[in-house]
Amino acid sequence: MTLRVFIDGNQGTTGLQIVARLAGRNDIELVTLPDEKRKDPLSRAAALDDCDVAVLCLPDEAARQAVASIRNPRVRVIDASSAHRVDPGWTYGLPELSAMQAEQIAQARRVSNPGCYPTGAIALLRPLVDAGALRCDAPLAIHAVSGYSGRGREGIEAHEGRAGERPPAFQTYALALRHKHVPEIRLHAGLARRPIFVPSYGSFRQGIALTIGLHADMLQGASTPQALRDLLAERYREHPEVRVLDAEATDSLTTLDPQALNGTDALQLAVFGDDAQGQLLLSAVFDNLGKGAAGAAVQNLGLMLGLDEVRACIEPNIQGCAA
Repeated sequence: MTLRVFIDGNQGTTGLQIVARLAGRNDIELVTLPDEKRKDPLSRAAALDDCDVAVLCLPDEAARQAVASIRNPRVRVIDASSAHRVDPGWTYGLPELSAMQAEQIAQARRVSNPGCYPTGAIALLRPLVDAGALRCDAPLAIHAVSGYSGRGREGIEAHEGRAGERPPAFQTYALALRHKHVPEIRLHAGLARRPIFVPSYGSFRQGIALTIGLHADMLQGASTPQALRDLLAERYREHPEVRVLDAEATDSLTTLDPQALNGTDALQLAVFGDDAQGQLLLSAVFDNLGKGAAGAAVQNLGLMLGLDEVRACIEPNIQGCAA
């Protein structure tokens, strides 16, 4: 049976990559709206009600409106916006979150795709909190830099589409410490205390490097770099897309390249530090358009529909795809 998947918002960075990844499959009928009907409420409502799964690649309010317009009870939804990420009525779409999360996603009617930054932060923190190694009330500061595609079309246009203009090479934002990803990180990482989150954009298209510094006295039991590596490696042993670097690979790194995993759905985790220092550094590197967005959406779609592995985004001429 061919399954109908409607991509609502297929012209954005995430939507374009999802379409590219699903194109050519014979087990999916990929539904999109022509340009003249994309903003027509009746056309969108009809498409939403006539699919098996709707993937929403929309701004938050538009995503809420799209969900509210669905009348067909059999329609399942993956929302790539941040509108429902802390909503208890939605399943959080990070299959690696817990042992049962993938099965919960497979059975869910409503799945909220994780944010790009939260994907890295939660992947590092949740296993430590669950194991009792990290105090849930630890005072945490999370620093991350993303490629400008993280700003969506606006960021891409600013860096690639305006002749004669040169945006800043690096800019830190959300200085009021009210970034919308903070509640998501706090909830799904299992934190009792609101973390400080300091995001930045760099003058490169895509990729993320995220770091979290820890003092050993924030930890209980597992307080050395190797102990945390072992804990993370065990947690993700059944998840080949998550790569936990061993001591040798970690020691070989002198820098973190946010673009190192572009074009893949891999998530690379590492733990740096020296036992004598009493300080540790957790890091995550991944593609904000891969595991941080489109790759995660397609992974969730595969779980929900029982699909075989979909192909990587390989069309460099499509906006949002890795070159």
